[in-house]
Amino acid sequence: MQRLFSTFPNGWPGCGLLLLRLSCGTPPLLIGGAKLWGAQVDAAFGTTLLSCATALSILLGFWTPLAASSQAVLQGVLAFSGETFEWTHLTLAITDISLVMLGPGSLSLDARRYGRKRIDLGRSR
Repeated sequence: MQRLFSTFPNGWPGCGLLLLRLSCGTPPLLIGGAKLWGAQVDAAFGTTLLSCATALSILLGFWTPLAASSQAVLQGVLAFSGETFEWTHLTLAITDISLVMLGPGSLSLDARRYGRKRIDLGRSR
């Protein structure tokens, strides 16, 4: 992850990236969770399960570039696959692409695992 992003911004930019992750991950998780809760296993079950898994990963900030790019592809396919064009899916795909380019921010699991570490070389006794 550190090679993908030079820093994991904190402060206001980090809060903005958290809000971006919330706006990218919440709708697919809520819609997919509602579909999985009362659905039978059919052809769309795998797609819904993938959507929920990547949305949860985006919300937690875990492997964010991989999860957001997978979600962007999935939402792009959903936007053009129906009989009518779905603007909601296209909007989610575009915000997922922006999240791939910007990174997860400091309030994420990626920043905790792959962010810069501080090494304190204090006195040894």
